[in-house]
Amino acid sequence: MSREIASYVSLNKDLLKLYKSNSLRDTIANSLLTDAILIPQKIAQAEYTECRTERLKNALHINIMLRNISSYCTGLEKDGIKEKEYIHLLRTEISLFRESFKNWRKSLI
Repeated sequence: MSREIASYVSLNKDLLKLYKSNSLRDTIANSLLTDAILIPQKIAQAEYTECRTERLKNALHINIMLRNISSYCTGLEKDGIKEKEYIHLLRTEISLFRESFKNWRKSLI
């Protein structure tokens, strides 16, 4: 979903080169993609490590990325994105994921 939103909001359709852009929307789109890609990686790292400290550290990073994604949604809205229903849909998905995340995080301890 984040990839589609990034593609929609960015004037630069080459998503691999968003980081080179000076556009605020491109910067937000790049950050949104980066955090969305990192979340599953951090989940895998937390699941496969034996170290409790590392598991909790990865869970903390995931929580930060979830907050960041919510902030990116706000940034896109303030930048004047017209189709806000996409942003609301992403926020809904993040909210649902957060509930599952909270239960999963408790299982790490």
